[in-house]
Amino acid sequence: MGERDGWRCWVCDEPVDRGMSVNDPRGPSVDSRTADRKAKVAERIAHRACNTRKGAVKVVIAWPDRLNVVEPAPLITVAERLERKGGRELVGRSPSRRDAQEAADWLVDRFSRLVPGLPVTATVDTGGGQFLIALATGRR
Repeated sequence: MGERDGWRCWVCDEPVDRGMSVNDPRGPSVDSRTADRKAKVAERIAHRACNTRKGAVKVVIAWPDRLNVVEPAPLITVAERLERKGGRELVGRSPSRRDAQEAADWLVDRFSRLVPGLPVTATVDTGGGQFLIALATGRR
């Protein structure tokens, strides 16, 4: 599982040290990405602390502070909808094309690990004096 996930925690997207004790907060742990039994990838690698912290609370995938995105969408919800239904979804807006493109590039990279095997593309569209960031995929 660690090899499949590139030894990256699915929650925080930071590297997981495979040699660290499973009792260490930064050590490897097997986690269920979702309680949904229909999910394509039911188990993922996570840090022990990330796995423990989420407990029964729904995970929030943080947008990096370096991205200039207004009203960013909750990525777990977006991932679940795109995985289930496919289609296109607006996920945020930025004041400049450069900011929007940086966010779009990050999203495609992040979704490649968040929902492996789901072919996600990102587009940047103009609208109302701002730049809209959208994710799209076909049905699986």
